[in-house]
Amino acid sequence: MTEQRTRLRQPGEPVHPGDLIWQPAPDAMQRTRIGQFMSWLAEHRDLEFTSYEQLWQWSVSDLDGFWGALWELFEIRSHAPYEAVLGDRTMPGAQWFPGATLNYAEHLFTAPDDQVAIIARSQTRDDIELTTAQLRDQVARAREVLLASGVRRGDRVAGYLPNVPEALVAFAATASIGAVWASVASEFGPRSVIDRFAQIEPKVLLVAGGYRYGDKDIDRSAQVTDVLAELPSVQRVFDIEYGDWRAPGAESWSAALAETTGVAIEFEPVPFDHPLFVLFSSGTTGQPKAIVHGHGGILLEHLKNGALSWDVFPGDRMLWFTTTAWMMWNVLVSALVLQATAIMVDGNPVHPDESWQWQLAQDTGATIMGASPGFVMASRKAGVTLDGLDLHIRTVGSSGAPMPPEGYAWLQDQLGPEPQICVGSGGTDVCSGLVQNMPIAPVWAGEMSCRCLGVDVHAFDDDGNELIDQLGELVITAPMPSMPVAFWNDPAGAKLRAAYFDHYPGVWRHGDWIVIHADGSSQVAGRSDATLNRGGVRLGTAEFYRVIEEIDGVRDSLVVHLEDPAGGNGELLLFVQTEPDHPLDDTLRREVAGRLRASLSPRHVPDRTTEVPVIPRNLTGKKLELPVKRILQGVPLDQVASRDALADPTSLDAFVALAEARSAAAS
Repeated sequence: MTEQRTRLRQPGEPVHPGDLIWQPAPDAMQRTRIGQFMSWLAEHRDLEFTSYEQLWQWSVSDLDGFWGALWELFEIRSHAPYEAVLGDRTMPGAQWFPGATLNYAEHLFTAPDDQVAIIARSQTRDDIELTTAQLRDQVARAREVLLASGVRRGDRVAGYLPNVPEALVAFAATASIGAVWASVASEFGPRSVIDRFAQIEPKVLLVAGGYRYGDKDIDRSAQVTDVLAELPSVQRVFDIEYGDWRAPGAESWSAALAETTGVAIEFEPVPFDHPLFVLFSSGTTGQPKAIVHGHGGILLEHLKNGALSWDVFPGDRMLWFTTTAWMMWNVLVSALVLQATAIMVDGNPVHPDESWQWQLAQDTGATIMGASPGFVMASRKAGVTLDGLDLHIRTVGSSGAPMPPEGYAWLQDQLGPEPQICVGSGGTDVCSGLVQNMPIAPVWAGEMSCRCLGVDVHAFDDDGNELIDQLGELVITAPMPSMPVAFWNDPAGAKLRAAYFDHYPGVWRHGDWIVIHADGSSQVAGRSDATLNRGGVRLGTAEFYRVIEEIDGVRDSLVVHLEDPAGGNGELLLFVQTEPDHPLDDTLRREVAGRLRASLSPRHVPDRTTEVPVIPRNLTGKKLELPVKRILQGVPLDQVASRDALADPTSLDAFVALAEARSAAAS
């Protein structure tokens, strides 16, 4: 191994890709949950592993042994025993734990009654804390309300809600009945909400009539009215009475709970794969996919990932800024199945500035904190310092986009040598991580050290051959329990097969572009459908952004490649959103080109760099390279993206104008 990968970078030193940023403490095998799991395997299964890689190899080669061990380790509450761990391993359609019945919601209340279960912080109302006993009481009451509303096993309940305790209570009550939950964030426009909820036809809808975002009051009553006008399946609407806003015609949720008897909660036993919730894809380029996840798969996967990847112990406190539309909301809720506290936050994540979330981590005693790569880099660029804070963060998790090496270095410099930097990549499709850093493995800048336990991840070329140290399609070659149960309204499974299994029959194609090294470490280079092919060489978009967005004056960027039908190099186009006092000029263009050439290669230098008012992103923050490419190729906007699916509904307008200008110039 090179010195770069074995010598720990010291705080303040320059950082380079592959620098050793963090290493486990000498006693990590004794005091981490994954180390304790390995000791448990030695004691209860007579299995000895001396490295993470050996443990991973076993976890994907003996699926029955691995997932069966987790079932026992986490003491899954089953109302009927399973007949086998894996009844059928064919993908799609793998059959997990046939015969078992359980309920995810039953596992939310295993912490002591007096332990704080939820800490809620909001820019709309006062702080809220609920103990396990108080949460259980609210869920029992919510269950009564839903049953009185006619909700039964298999029915759907939906939330058009911010990240608040009412959403978690309604979800848990829904799950306890065996009904199916779905949620979207309050900032979603009516068309986006209707496109999602109309697919699943909810019987009950919970809403918030408005909210406060930073220092802005936002009334959503008109949007709620528009949504209800196109959801005829909804029989009862409840307003959680958030702040001063009310949705016209909605019943009071708090009054409905207060009128119940408060009887003890019950849990409907359901099969392992019974639908628990529906997550929706971004819907940027068409109707959102309605991805159905099951009780057992989510329970096992979130126990595994939280305990063994993030090292969550009972009594920990998890702060992860998210909205109810992102899979991380469901992961945050699952802090409770780990007997940890969920810290729910609603509002503008950088109001009044980027230091707010770090202050919140101190004030709430967070021990596990999620910090997206974008937030980390924004904190770094804003000059945030954490020296004066009394932080108790033991693990900082990060997902949603590739983390540049500079982000790793900033976390190391600010947090010191002890907290684990756990950067990972996963997806809504599995509602978990696929590749991540681990508590017993070193962390290298710009990389994820390991493939997650039980996840048989590889990189394939177009013909299905495995690649090492080369960019390839991220694939999963063995089933995992949290793969979707189905897509909604896809009884024959045709849409699900087309989404994941058409390219490599029997193998899951995730849609990301990845490099996996011989030691199991990896880098995700962006979405494979956005990968650039220039002169026969594939270039990942993430490496562009890492260089460009470090340049003073550049706020955000997006790169696309327009292929030449005649077989030439085509055009590599870079779009930048600059800071208000740094307009794009020839000096900045030269700096961008020079940095890309020096840091990456001459191939990475764009043919044209253009300033745009805003870089288009979807509502979960992902850049929209493919829609921009299609617009520039002449596809009409209404065939490319729904404005309601954009964080800024006007963000594609500049590209439409550019496409029209290009077309006029060519004619």
